[in-house]
Amino acid sequence: MKALVKTELGHGNLHLQDVEDPIVSSHQVKIRVAYAGICGSDIHTYEGHYKVAAPVTLGHEFSGEIVEIGEGVSNFKIGDRVTSETTFFICGQCHYCQSGDYNLCNHRKGLGSQVNGGFAKYLIAREESLHHLPQEVDDRSAAMTEPLACTYHAIQKTVIREGDLVIVLGPGPIGLFAAQVAKSYGATVLVAGLTNDQIRLDKATEVGMDYVINLQKENLKDKVNELTNGYGADVLLECSGSIHAANQGLDLLRKKGHFAQIGIFPEAQVAFDMEKVIQKEIQVVGSRSQKPADWEPSIQLMKEGKVNARSLVTHEYSIDQWDKAYQAIKSGEAIKVLLTPLDD
Repeated sequence: MKALVKTELGHGNLHLQDVEDPIVSSHQVKIRVAYAGICGSDIHTYEGHYKVAAPVTLGHEFSGEIVEIGEGVSNFKIGDRVTSETTFFICGQCHYCQSGDYNLCNHRKGLGSQVNGGFAKYLIAREESLHHLPQEVDDRSAAMTEPLACTYHAIQKTVIREGDLVIVLGPGPIGLFAAQVAKSYGATVLVAGLTNDQIRLDKATEVGMDYVINLQKENLKDKVNELTNGYGADVLLECSGSIHAANQGLDLLRKKGHFAQIGIFPEAQVAFDMEKVIQKEIQVVGSRSQKPADWEPSIQLMKEGKVNARSLVTHEYSIDQWDKAYQAIKSGEAIKVLLTPLDD
């Protein structure tokens, strides 16, 4: 079969290759991929900023159909439509595994980074990571369950009450998912971005966000003060990975507000205004990926129509068109890009 393989670390080195079809083992299934989403981490991997176990087939956001099951699989059958958590291996013994926080296991191996992923016709997933797809969730939407679960995971670390003002900085796919999840809690949601985010800001309006602001045309702090009688926002979801945005977010929060850092900064060490954190008693949390408990609620949000994942898809390409997909993302034309496998 054809697969899009990161052959070695460094910039580029992503090649379409002929590889052997994967072989299913016990408690595993073989999935024929329907769609696989391009994540920001795939872009970082392509550009050489993110380390993976090269050579490895990328792609950890996907949907598909089971075509073969291994010995011991009991809850799934051939023909089932599924998506899978990215977790392929955990130690099962550490405190984090025991509490279900697989994303924090030091020995965890993930699909599309340490184990071959979804930029191919077939992949292998473990039964424990699988989730059935309801008929109300189409394959394109289902391929984005993983990024939706990441935002659901982050929001569980904050406190959002009905009527709270939640600000989302960074209207990319993660920001647009985070905004919709926050909206499902009954919050008033404000999404902010820059002029070159206009396509994404328009999408925020389309999916029903209450306020959408271009930071280069409107004063965000004035707007927040107007909406909160000068108190500030209740929750800030930083999804851009910009340190300027993060510090701006601290300024926009009310005293005792909640700040969740979801976007990844270009550098590990940043100048973060801890004075505001201290003086305003802001609760700051980080959020890494997702864990099993985040998946079924995320699928339910799509099933109930509270999150419109399908609307975020702006481009689709086959895996041999990686260069076009990459340019669509880097140019700002795309919001979410899905890849489809090649028939041999």
